[in-house]
Amino acid sequence: MYSEIDKHLSRNTFISEGEFELLHSYIRKRIVRKRGFLLSQGEVCNFEAYIVKGCLKKYYIDDKGDEVILQFAVEDWWISDIGSFSEQKPSNLFIEALEDSELLVIDYANKEKLFEEVPGLERVFRMMIQKSYAVLENRFYSSIAKSAEERYLEFVKKYPAIVQRVPQTQIASYLGITPESLSRIKSKMFKKKPAA
Repeated sequence: MYSEIDKHLSRNTFISEGEFELLHSYIRKRIVRKRGFLLSQGEVCNFEAYIVKGCLKKYYIDDKGDEVILQFAVEDWWISDIGSFSEQKPSNLFIEALEDSELLVIDYANKEKLFEEVPGLERVFRMMIQKSYAVLENRFYSSIAKSAEERYLEFVKKYPAIVQRVPQTQIASYLGITPESLSRIKSKMFKKKPAA
């Protein structure tokens, strides 16, 4: 059950067998069924979740009542509301399963204990946060500097596995465009493809 998270964490630092055993004692398995919620708006996010199997989305509801999707997450990724988790304050976000999902979660108190006992893991988690921040910065830049078509092409190139697993309406929400605009982009791209 732990082999995937062990491989994931050991990519960035050496972790001994004993340290892995300690980590395993602090994390727990959680199953979230399709359309089930890992987090709802107003709750304090008391977890960071590693995805063993499945696909989830993180989003908020805007003042028109529409979903604005901030993140999709699939196998070998992490999902959480970092602000709510680190400050232990109520979240503005929802985290919902798009497929039956199997997760390994660590809560706030256990993560703090783990860092005290295995300092090398603090470095790994810091690097993950830096990577997440870089992805967020790039997404922000793309939303300002690139056309909708460029953003879609970038999404398809970066996340080919997600394109096949997520409804087009939700990809449109993630890209900040309407589903109709996405359909037009895809139709235009299809017409540009040379005949086989």
